[in-house]
Amino acid sequence: MKYHQIDRQLFIKNRQKFTAQMKPNSVAIFNSNDIYPVSADSTLPFAQHRDIFYLSGVDQEESVLLLFPDAPYENLKEILFLKETNEHIAIWEGEKLTKEKAFETSGVKTVIWLQDFHKTLKEIMAYSDTMYINTNEHYRASIETETREDRFTKWWKANYPAHKVEKSNPILQRLRSVKESQELDLIQNACNITEKGFRRLLSFVKPNVTEYEIEAELIHEFVRNRSKGFAYTPIIASGNNANVLHYIENNQQCKSGDLILLDVAAEYANYSSDLSRTIPVSGRYSERQKAVYNAVLKVKNEATKMLTAGTLWKQYHLEVGKIMTSELLGLGLLDKADVQNENPDWPAYKKYFMHGTSHHMGLDTHDYGLLHEPMQANMVFTVEPGIYIPAEGFGIRIEDNVVVQESGEPFNLMQNIPVEAEEIESLMNA
Repeated sequence: MKYHQIDRQLFIKNRQKFTAQMKPNSVAIFNSNDIYPVSADSTLPFAQHRDIFYLSGVDQEESVLLLFPDAPYENLKEILFLKETNEHIAIWEGEKLTKEKAFETSGVKTVIWLQDFHKTLKEIMAYSDTMYINTNEHYRASIETETREDRFTKWWKANYPAHKVEKSNPILQRLRSVKESQELDLIQNACNITEKGFRRLLSFVKPNVTEYEIEAELIHEFVRNRSKGFAYTPIIASGNNANVLHYIENNQQCKSGDLILLDVAAEYANYSSDLSRTIPVSGRYSERQKAVYNAVLKVKNEATKMLTAGTLWKQYHLEVGKIMTSELLGLGLLDKADVQNENPDWPAYKKYFMHGTSHHMGLDTHDYGLLHEPMQANMVFTVEPGIYIPAEGFGIRIEDNVVVQESGEPFNLMQNIPVEAEEIESLMNA
């Protein structure tokens, strides 16, 4: 891995929090992701399942974590099952986790080779009453591919039908949404790497540069700072491309006078950052562009203040909508009649700002978190309002990542990334 080894105490603490919420005499199992094929012998780069990483720090394929806090024997309470490494694997694929290294990484004392998984599980299931299956119940999830976790769940339930079944996901939704201090440090590191990439762009962008050249500058800066790369597929949208919310072609030339909407950020140690900035190709905003930019910035700043402990996500978005409506009226994009006659289910402001303002962030860019429950301290949210005007050939989005505090305004993890229009212009013309 490119990242520095994480203190295993984080994963020990995460397991303690999870097992404290398990029912008596129950077993929970978490699987690594598959390595997905492309064609012939080609595969996609491995990306670890976030749940097993959250609970163990193991970042390797064909790994299984088993938790059985009420086991009759100490060596069965926590077990890591790993693919046995050997000299052949070391030569062809590189070093894999040894039992000693797995303990250093995770704090799990019992490490068993994967070939003995079924034999060990059979013994454990004889002692237990309930199995915790790990399903993906994220509100944005839409998955057609059967995962390794899915296949295992079907096998487990079929082979042990007399056991009661519980779900790990409701526990993880709550635990993962509230970050430990070590996790906040990892996310801050991802944000710091993102800052380096963005500052690099401000001296690079000029008329006739291509979107993919900008992408190349970012990946260079991210990887040289120990990131695997982008936390999500980058959006580098010049001109009217910015009005396609998930534009990822990144293949157009950036023209003089246009804006570039950048939704780009680095990951670090599997933790995400999530940045949006909108910069002028020529180094200066037009008067109209700056007016819209400052309106979006005002909405972002006001919305940020509302991300406080106890706030309800749905009510928060209603309040942000009111602020955005006021700004759109000031820009002449809406008039009073538009607002008076609006459909409450799709308010007038949605014509120019059609997406949500904030989502949880952490191990996943759209991280776990139950939106119907009040916000809590140490939750991390994005703040990302935008105004999109196809008729004028540009769209603007500004996004930061903030940590909810016990009291007062949240802490901005991206406070050092240039955001004021004048500062961006100054840096682009330095």
